[in-house]
This record gives sequence, structure tokens and C-alpha cells, in this order.
Amino acid sequence: MGNFKEDIARVKAFVFDVDGVFTDGSITPTADGDFIRTYYAQDGYAVAYAVQQGYRICIISGGRGALLARRFEMLHVEDTYFNCADKEQALAEFLAKYNLDAADVIYMGDDIPDLGVMRKVGIPVCPADACSEIIEASRYVSEFKGGRGAVRDIIEQVLRSQEKWALHTKGANCVSN
Repeated sequence: MGNFKEDIARVKAFVFDVDGVFTDGSITPTADGDFIRTYYAQDGYAVAYAVQQGYRICIISGGRGALLARRFEMLHVEDTYFNCADKEQALAEFLAKYNLDAADVIYMGDDIPDLGVMRKVGIPVCPADACSEIIEASRYVSEFKGGRGAVRDIIEQVLRSQEKWALHTKGANCVSN
């Protein structure tokens, strides 16, 4: 483990929890058993842009529901583990699938279920409002809260360090004719 700025320049993949990271942690149950979550548009843009730039993005969440799955399909995230009780096993599967070195992977979590996974990656990070145990385990604490730009913050820092940020002004999901 070296200097944080030097280490993020080697990042090849991002792994994220959802509730408390992409959202403020609020969920509203629907009559059909799904949940409504509110997402921050700039976080979504950063994820779609990172995918477009060739980074691997993985979602590992204890959350579930069709609306949750649809959100990450819309961002072109291929690797998702929802309703996940064993986040460390999910991480191991993701790393093996792409032959990734855990030292070159960022994990952003916010609460106790993320602690084990954070100890397995080279660069554990968290939103500003994560629980104290997660803050202590993190190499970087975003100035932004979960659901308010923490995801965008870390993706933008990594892509800037690798000179891959803001290479064009098209939307990340634009399709050329």
C-alpha cells in the first residue's frame, strides 16, 4: 500500500454497495414488495462514463428488487450481486472472473456488512456519512454523503488520475447514428 494518489492511478475496477452509497439509505416499500430508492444523477453519469471508458464496475448489495436491478442495467453495469448475504464471496467471484488483483480495486461501502469486503481490496473508501467502523477502515473518506455525490467523487478522482475524465462532452449513454 503506497500513496493514495499513486494507488488510484492503478485502479482497474470499482465495486460498490448500494444503500447508503448510491442512495441516502432511505427505502420506500411498494405494494408489490419492491423498494423505491432515490439516486443522484451525477453518480449515475460517472458510473456510465467509467463503463464507457472500459472500467469494470460491480455492485454487491444486500438490497433487492426489480427497480434496483433496472437502475444498474440502465447504467450498463454487467456485474451485479443483489440480495447478497456473502459479499466477500461475491467479490472473490468478480475478481476471478476478470483476473483482477484486489490491490487495484476500489470498494465503497457505508455500513458493517461492508467491512469484510473492504479489508479484501487495496483501496477501501466510503461516503462522508458512513458508520465509524467503515470510516476507520477506509483509505479515503469522500466529502460527499451517500446518495449525494460520493460515487461520482471517487470515480472522477480515479479517471482524472489516469487522464480519462471528460474526454468528450457527449452523454455517457449516447448512441451514435
